[in-house]
Amino acid sequence: MASTASSSSSGFNGETAVVLLFIARVLFSLPLSLLLHGLALSFLALSALFVEITADTSPSLSLLKTRPGASSGILLGAVTLPAVMLSKLIQLSRALSLHEVATEELEYLTMQYWASSATSLGVLVFLYIVISRATDNMGPRSRNSLDAKLSLSGIVLYSVVCSVSLATTSLTGFDTVLKLLWVLCHGLAAVKLIQHSLNTFPSCASIGEALLVTGGLVLYFGDMLACTIVKVIGFLSSSDLVSVQYGIKRSEIATIIQGLLLGLLLLPMVFKYVVKVWERSLSRAYCEARTCNEIGRSLIFFASLGFILIVIIPLWMQFVQDFNLHPLLWVMSFVFSEPLKRLSLCIYWVCLIYVSVLRFYNISKNSKIERILLRKYYHLMAVSMFVPALIFQPKFLDLAFGAALAIFLALEIIRVWRIWPLGQLVHQFMNAFTDHRDSDLLIVSHFSLLLGCALPIWMSSGYNDRPLTPFAGILSLGIGDTMASMVGHKYGVLRWSKTGKKTIEGTAAGITSVLAACSVLVPLLASTGYILSQHWLSLLLAVTVSGLLEAYTAQLDNAFIPLVFYSLLCL
Repeated sequence: MASTASSSSSGFNGETAVVLLFIARVLFSLPLSLLLHGLALSFLALSALFVEITADTSPSLSLLKTRPGASSGILLGAVTLPAVMLSKLIQLSRALSLHEVATEELEYLTMQYWASSATSLGVLVFLYIVISRATDNMGPRSRNSLDAKLSLSGIVLYSVVCSVSLATTSLTGFDTVLKLLWVLCHGLAAVKLIQHSLNTFPSCASIGEALLVTGGLVLYFGDMLACTIVKVIGFLSSSDLVSVQYGIKRSEIATIIQGLLLGLLLLPMVFKYVVKVWERSLSRAYCEARTCNEIGRSLIFFASLGFILIVIIPLWMQFVQDFNLHPLLWVMSFVFSEPLKRLSLCIYWVCLIYVSVLRFYNISKNSKIERILLRKYYHLMAVSMFVPALIFQPKFLDLAFGAALAIFLALEIIRVWRIWPLGQLVHQFMNAFTDHRDSDLLIVSHFSLLLGCALPIWMSSGYNDRPLTPFAGILSLGIGDTMASMVGHKYGVLRWSKTGKKTIEGTAAGITSVLAACSVLVPLLASTGYILSQHWLSLLLAVTVSGLLEAYTAQLDNAFIPLVFYSLLCL
């Protein structure tokens, strides 16, 4: 009993308390129609909490090859994406009561909620099994039986609530079974993907970070697969699953971004297979010639990249979206539909990036300024780049984010595979801006900053009665996180914990700066025609919770804080 108590107490830290406060805020805003969804999130959080407590007190984490020195972050990683989806459901429920959205949109997002929570649940079950096996090998004394029982109880109760909720919203028993199978497939896919990710990129992420990325990828490409199924198998369109939940109208920009990301994520597999075939067909002497081999691999890589992005992926885009012309030509026509505004914005971005990167790269090589402060200048650069575009050209910014993410992915693949002649150059350049959360194998900081700013904007498309939600990433990372780091580094004295570096002064500066930015942004949005309905008390709570999470979390804050802030702004 003593070991159980100590185990449980060790799991309740500052990060846990902030995450539980975040969940409580979401649950407090639930309408009665979403009561079962909130109950499921509660059971999911309960399971994640006790799995985290058990994992942090057992040696099983070393088997999963997580990032050294990082806490597991299981609770935060498990609840973030489902909480985001539930917050969106609360927002759409308000719109449905005002007859501003169709029922199909709410049903589609409901399936997305259950799919996202199933990915978290699947990984929790996997972690429970791994931890149980590890503690079995160490003997019965090392097992925390109470935590294990509580986590297992949460998993079972969640499964029951999910089944009941899907059954009550289905027209027939067949539809219920089909939905449950679809949700189950998301959970299984998440387990396979997180295993593959942690084995392929060891020591690059904590469990919570890997869980968030895994859940996002499975949800994103599961949606893409369902959309394709609707087109391929016409007779399935009579099913409630595909016709209502996945048959809603998608924008051309969303389809283009999905296709680009899928093509780039499939590229390494295609490249690896083609290189193996190519090397088998060559003579041994030619394969041993390093220069010729590097040039050959480079030609294969860029040929595969071009073929996938110009031929294969556009074919899929035209199939699911019914483009009137080739997607690349559609992008060109979209850009030149407002040439003065959009080309001017592109020139502004290019000039700003060139000057900033050149300046900060030279400083990083020759200056003694701490690297974390240099990295915060890029957060400020994100504010100056994205805020004007978000206010005046939001659709073009959506497309630009997709293009930037595609470029980052392509450069990271080139760096990891050391593709001649750019691989080594990209590697040297990117290393100038890494921190302790990056590794030589995988550099994720630039991805997390870009996605942290982009995801709230992408998720705010369609109905949105909270105009500040698209700015969640820009405000929390570009202003709040930057000011917290700078003020805390220079003036911070009082630390939140004995072992951490975050200070109370830095957190206060971050919260105050975000509130000040909102006080400037709200009148500016009102002057451009936005109808504002954000309550200042709710905004204060959202800013405070996200600021406290930045202070306490040991996870990659660029990934989690924007999503948490976005969820709270939706309420």
